[in-house]
Amino acid sequence: MDNSYGLLEVQKANLILLEEIDKICRKHNISYMLDAGTLLGAIRHGGFIPWDDDADIAMRRQDWEVFRRVAKAELREDFTLLTPQELSQSNKFYDFTPRLMYNKSRRRKASKEDEYYDGKLNHLWVDIFILDNLPNAKISQKLVLSLQKFVYLLSMGHRYKLDYKKYSLFQKICVFIISNIGKLIPMESLYKLQNNLSKSCNKKTVKRVYYSNYQPDYIDISLDKSCVEKNTYIQFEDSKLLIPEAYDEILRTVYGDYMKLPPKSQRVATHGSLDIEVYR
Repeated sequence: MDNSYGLLEVQKANLILLEEIDKICRKHNISYMLDAGTLLGAIRHGGFIPWDDDADIAMRRQDWEVFRRVAKAELREDFTLLTPQELSQSNKFYDFTPRLMYNKSRRRKASKEDEYYDGKLNHLWVDIFILDNLPNAKISQKLVLSLQKFVYLLSMGHRYKLDYKKYSLFQKICVFIISNIGKLIPMESLYKLQNNLSKSCNKKTVKRVYYSNYQPDYIDISLDKSCVEKNTYIQFEDSKLLIPEAYDEILRTVYGDYMKLPPKSQRVATHGSLDIEVYR
């Protein structure tokens, strides 16, 4: 691993998380794949992107359901599977992404946001993105994606704090109004709505899948279903982890010319993991 960005301990811990997922998936014949920046790092760097401070995987819905069911019994005490359903039971929302938490890590200085989420997000984690079927008809696709975005905006009313800086004036008004309406709806109800919406087409024969628990900025990304049906092991740092055989098509869809390095000014850690201490 490259420590030129001061991320060696964080990336070692993230690799431990990925290896734990792989161990459980091998035992129970569950398919997963490295995703987002972690998949990009696997192909372009043979491991983590040197300045990347998080890790991501994706699972098809049927694989996620099996993993969720067996994880509690299989995970060692160093790990905790945190689901959005669990947060919703406290009427709180961060996003709709399940996470595998590394308990041997903790933010050096707890924030008010950490306290709001009862310390459950005060660790390093791996994001688990879920792939669900997308309807074939274009108008149905737009409807599903629009509903997903609307439910997400409603759910933002249960977040600790909203950051309006990235929005245009019109978007700020929409987020403010919809999120305040969302405060009136129990988060458990919003979670059930999002979960049912995500699974609504999974019994149908479709051509494309999408990341149903992505944030609204990225939820429009969809893939040909064949892209996520075959995975293969690849060398990743000191381990072997699963990637999709169609990695080129996926990475081009998400990043365009993915082998081109970003400008040096953009090669920075962006997930706040440097604030987290890893201990043995």
